[in-house]
Amino acid sequence: MINITDTAAAKVHGLLQAQEKPNAMLRVFVSGGGCSGFQYGMTLEEEPMEGDQQFSINGVGVIVDPRSAQYLEGANIDFVDNMMGGGFKIDNPNAASSCGCGTSFTPKEGAEGEAEPAAAGGCGSCASSGF
Repeated sequence: MINITDTAAAKVHGLLQAQEKPNAMLRVFVSGGGCSGFQYGMTLEEEPMEGDQQFSINGVGVIVDPRSAQYLEGANIDFVDNMMGGGFKIDNPNAASSCGCGTSFTPKEGAEGEAEPAAAGGCGSCASSGF
């Protein structure tokens, strides 16, 4: 299961209010891309898709697709705000290595599933990310 810190949960609630989507849920996913082969993504969605895992953490509705779930098991999502800006940070125990920006990673052996990593070449988002 994924964990969401109190700080990240408060930020998600603020985004839901700002975007006037009080019933939306946070979709957390992994896709091929970034400088380490895989990258994290987050969106706000009103409805889950067939096969999605759905749960509530710190009052935030969370959706994860089955392929992403294997890469995100035990991950911790936080929101950090520092002199370089603010953004969501994912601490993932399934990552063998991560890009300096924290938005892409290489999975540990045994964590890989059906998703295909993208060719390395820079994630293009080496600044803190939000959605």
